Amino acid sequence: MTDKKKVLIIDDDPAICESVQAILQGSGFDASYALSGKDGLEAFRKNKPDIVLCDMMMEDIDAGGQVTKIMRRERPETPVFLLSTIGDATATTVGLAEYGFSGVFQKPVNFDLLLTVLGRYARSN
Repeated sequence: MTDKKKVLIIDDDPAICESVQAILQGSGFDASYALSGKDGLEAFRKNKPDIVLCDMMMEDIDAGGQVTKIMRRERPETPVFLLSTIGDATATTVGLAEYGFSGVFQKPVNFDLLLTVLGRYARSN
């Protein structure tokens, strides 16, 4: 990657954030994280990431969904992916379009899939 794409990870689990950040940084992304929806929204506004990975269930049941709706209103061109422990079931019941998610990555994260998908987004922008 010639210029590093910025990825923001928003999840209340530090182990998830740190592992995803390490993989992304090792693959040429500029990755940072926030441990709450509130901090994630602040980081989104300050750092203007190219891609966001956001957990749904943080301090509130759908905190990630609410944060994603705000991010999509403010910068609709920024892809936001859901991080979920229940993956496909969440995608079916949550209504990805309602929140504006670009896709879903199930936890534990399949890093090969993550890098493939994010690499595609990074090259297209």
